[in-house]
Amino acid sequence: MSRKALGRGLKALIPEAEGEQGEVRPIPIELIDRNEEQPRKHFDEEQLEELRESIATHGVLEPIIVRPVEGRYQVVVGERRWRAARLAGLKTVPAVVRQLTDKETMEIALVENLQREDLNPLEEADAYRRLMAEFGLTQEEVAARVGKKRSTVANRLRLLDLEEEIRLEVEAGRLSAGHAKVLLGVPDRAMRLELARRVVEEGLSVRALEEAVVESERRTVARVETPRRSSRRVDPLVQDLEERLQQALGTKVRVVHRGDRGRIEIDYYSEDEMERLIEVLTGADG
Repeated sequence: MSRKALGRGLKALIPEAEGEQGEVRPIPIELIDRNEEQPRKHFDEEQLEELRESIATHGVLEPIIVRPVEGRYQVVVGERRWRAARLAGLKTVPAVVRQLTDKETMEIALVENLQREDLNPLEEADAYRRLMAEFGLTQEEVAARVGKKRSTVANRLRLLDLEEEIRLEVEAGRLSAGHAKVLLGVPDRAMRLELARRVVEEGLSVRALEEAVVESERRTVARVETPRRSSRRVDPLVQDLEERLQQALGTKVRVVHRGDRGRIEIDYYSEDEMERLIEVLTGADG
């Protein structure tokens, strides 16, 4: 099913003002204010400058949507166009006026940004949370409302559990959603923060971060198990098998062997790492 079919779409959310028929009219920029509840907090300066240049040459091609508030107007849809028009020195901006409540305005702003993919991962996660809290929606209902998979909504919401230090790096674009997803699988807080620092300073890719997680976990396990291993007799054949499996799989493997029976334990530290191991074990090519 297509994304368009899943989402309600902005047109379904924005009611027509009686008698207006979607009339576009110029409104003085100085009478328009931003919506402080707008989910998008960060605007890319380079993209804003490109839009300013386009507007300076061609004007605002798509009207923004505003609502009247105490003798002035508030942006509902199109804040980036409004910002760029101000930077371009325009005195007025084409707009369609709609009578909307605070709650309707918030829902439209959230859905509009989510459907246009204008938010960074943390802003997106917060928008999902607000839709669930303010409108009593489930993850499935939010996913349908914005045309996303439920797993996408769930994974984004998990980002809100990260430490503030890591969230700030995600907001700044120095950590991607992929990096954050891997870090969420690291149970140790100190290790999570250290790995995040390495990503920022060394420019690690998501794959490189996964490998760093595995290596860090190996060192931690080795420190814990070294005294225990030294106090018990380890079958050289079992130890050799463990080392061969670890080299082949790229992760920690433990072989428990008793008589003719036993089990093999394979560690993984993220969903992506699990998928990689499944491909290796089954011989799948992806």
